[in-house]
Amino acid sequence: MARPPTDIDKRRRISIAEIAEDETVSTLKKGLNRHLHFALVKDRNVATDRDYYFALAMTVKDHMVSRWIRTQQNYYHKDPKRVYYLSLEFYIGRSLMNTMVNLGIVTSCDEALYQLGLTLEDLEDMEEDAGLGNGGLGRLAACFLDSMASLGLAAYGYGLRYDYGIFTQAVRDGWQIEEPDDWLKFGNPWEKARPEYTIPVNFYGRVEHTPQGVRWVDTQVVLAMPYDNPVPGYHNNVVNTLRLWSAKAPGVFNLQFFNSGDYIKAVFDRNTAENISRVLYPNDNFFSGKELRLKQQYFLVAATVSDIIRRYKSSKFGTKEPIRKSFDELPNKIAIQLNDTHPSIAIAELMRVFVDLEKLTWDKAWDLTVKACAYTNHTVLPEALERWPIRLLQNLLPRHLEIIFEINHRFLMAVEKKWPGDNERLSRMSMVEEHGEKKINMAHLSIVGTHSTNGVAAIHSEILKRETFRDFFEMFPNRFNNKTNGITPRRWLVLCNPNLADAISSKVGNDWPLNLDQLRGLNKFDKDKEYAMTLQKVKQENKMKLASYIKKEFGVAIDPSSLYDMQVKRIHEYKRQLLNILHVITLYNRIKRNPNINIAPRTVMIGGKAAPGYHMAKLIIKLFNNVGRAVNNDPVVSKKLHCVYLVNYRVSLAEKIIPAADLSEQLSTAGTEASGTGNMKFQLNGALTIGTLDGANVEMREEMGAENFFLFGMTVHQVEELAHSGYNPHSYYDKLPELRQCIDMIGSGYFSPEDHNLFRDIVGSLLHHDKYMLFADYESYIKMQDKVGEVYLNIPQWMNMVVHNIAASGKFSSDRTISDYARDIWGIDPKRVKLPAPYENLKTETEIIELGSEKSSGPPSALKPPQMK
Repeated sequence: MARPPTDIDKRRRISIAEIAEDETVSTLKKGLNRHLHFALVKDRNVATDRDYYFALAMTVKDHMVSRWIRTQQNYYHKDPKRVYYLSLEFYIGRSLMNTMVNLGIVTSCDEALYQLGLTLEDLEDMEEDAGLGNGGLGRLAACFLDSMASLGLAAYGYGLRYDYGIFTQAVRDGWQIEEPDDWLKFGNPWEKARPEYTIPVNFYGRVEHTPQGVRWVDTQVVLAMPYDNPVPGYHNNVVNTLRLWSAKAPGVFNLQFFNSGDYIKAVFDRNTAENISRVLYPNDNFFSGKELRLKQQYFLVAATVSDIIRRYKSSKFGTKEPIRKSFDELPNKIAIQLNDTHPSIAIAELMRVFVDLEKLTWDKAWDLTVKACAYTNHTVLPEALERWPIRLLQNLLPRHLEIIFEINHRFLMAVEKKWPGDNERLSRMSMVEEHGEKKINMAHLSIVGTHSTNGVAAIHSEILKRETFRDFFEMFPNRFNNKTNGITPRRWLVLCNPNLADAISSKVGNDWPLNLDQLRGLNKFDKDKEYAMTLQKVKQENKMKLASYIKKEFGVAIDPSSLYDMQVKRIHEYKRQLLNILHVITLYNRIKRNPNINIAPRTVMIGGKAAPGYHMAKLIIKLFNNVGRAVNNDPVVSKKLHCVYLVNYRVSLAEKIIPAADLSEQLSTAGTEASGTGNMKFQLNGALTIGTLDGANVEMREEMGAENFFLFGMTVHQVEELAHSGYNPHSYYDKLPELRQCIDMIGSGYFSPEDHNLFRDIVGSLLHHDKYMLFADYESYIKMQDKVGEVYLNIPQWMNMVVHNIAASGKFSSDRTISDYARDIWGIDPKRVKLPAPYENLKTETEIIELGSEKSSGPPSALKPPQMK
């Protein structure tokens, strides 16, 4: 029972409700003026656009923070089951517009700025992208956070606060150049440092086995300092938390070096410790067993697990003890989702905490760990699966290696019991890979140590069960499930394409951003000529805006009436940007042969970053730029075809590009792309898709109808059959004249007169290996591209397909995905929650939160608003 409030408690009337203000134009103007002068110490005579951006961001944050505190108070009192989403990447992008959209204050802010002589668009461009991710995996994590907040789930994201995000891409002479992304150089107005929750993280050392238990001693300590970032839900006054850890050296110098006069060495040691969160690894589809990467993974996991256990113990409701001393309720209060294998060392860390520190039995600790944790797989590419060398784990995390060995031993005993004498199966399923250098297979640990393993598209999940993890599916059939990815319609339509959002609302109402299935209502307007003209006008305005941007930023003039043909994603051979380039060369040759050819004018745009060490990917960028040089400078060809490389593709650039796209290129070889989410963003914004039956393309086509999707290429089954029968790319080169001409032009130096051998690695790879079977799909792809051009010239047919594409986007909302996770994996009913605004419900706020009313069943600590946890 709560104790009665004391006189001091009653006098301490400190409440967010007392100071929270409604979001009127007047209060927003006043807030911006106040922050400009009092926080930034500037006046209008010296203030820059960046100063005005920061003042606006702080003003918007004021209105969000009141909701943030209110949300955490609500969680504190209700003590719901909490979701913890662990990811090494969160590709957030910019926060200003997203926050304004979700709080519902865009119009008020726009008017306030207008009255102050400022423009929202200018200030928005002052914000740096928070590029804390490589691509799809990190952007998915950001969409999931938005959906969890919009659904009102008590959810927390946990990641790393990299000093430098994904590198800034420049292009010089057609080559990619990497430059550091110093995104924090002007500060980050959205984050709040929480030094009071700093956590020590241990590395190296040795393990002692004593009668009292196991001790990990003589370790090196690095401090994990949290920075909290608000995650606002859409129009529901819920604001969740993304907690990012930053590495800090312990507060004292190494006195041995300091006293001996080696001051530089002492400082160097501190810098080495802080390197852990210095930079994001710029590659998420090729595993490289670097010690720093493993340090990053364990640093995130150790700090997060400690924070989760602290919060579990300090959530005092449901027990008469001052803190929770029993872990029996932990699976009912905690759900930990591992975003790929990157945070999978959490399984061993939880076991270490439970067994070594909390003194639970192994069986009890294992039961809690498996019930609390779930694993999402994001790839079937062998080179992307994490396998850590045992020597590295032995040196860096010796206790965790012992725990993994014990987990593996007990697991293999269970396998042996189920399949006696099947030594080959034991070898395949072991977490310890014996061939070559001994390694730990982290995917195997992730499956065994969790209660759920999910793929991210139906076809991907079937491949996991049928091929990649077949043995484990036979062992744990009930653990495997599918959760098709989704995107947040708030950022990817309401924010980036407001005119299309308005056109949709005019037909289906205003509730669709929270219930995307309502877009199905657009199907009945597929033959409405007036509505088709409205959508066409919106698209044309977006295309003109993008053309202006491209001219300004890249110096290339493009035709806004041409077909905007886009492929934007990381540059990788399996994504087959090369197939796109072969089509461009094919069109180039056709136009050269017949300048009067009747084809739709087309602007082909490719964007994306190549991992710095990925030679072939960087060569593909160079090839496209050289082909583009030939195309754009040819006076005949350039009238019908243009090429643009979209340099430094990132979230904020995607928000400009995607609304203007006519055609979305999704070209991965069937069976290689787990899901994809860019395909969903293009579809939602009215672009049509040319693609293979891979990843989420399969489900997109099912939703919209086969007649509204430009399908080409082999199926997964056909790819497998061709591989087994012996694929010979040279046979396609011999029988397809247009393909042969393209390859000969590349190989002869037609596009690289300064070095005829520049692209020989590409030609050699395609002719002799062609791992991703471009040649096998070339003919089908070219024929379908011809159809795309024909349909584009038939405006009524094209617009009919556009309507059906947008209408079929409902399944691909991340709200649906998160609801499925909540129901099927986390054991939470995903009912939408809307809290009162901070300036509402004053009496209830005072009674329940501040005065510890009898209505609250909380202990004495509930008498005052808690610090955000």
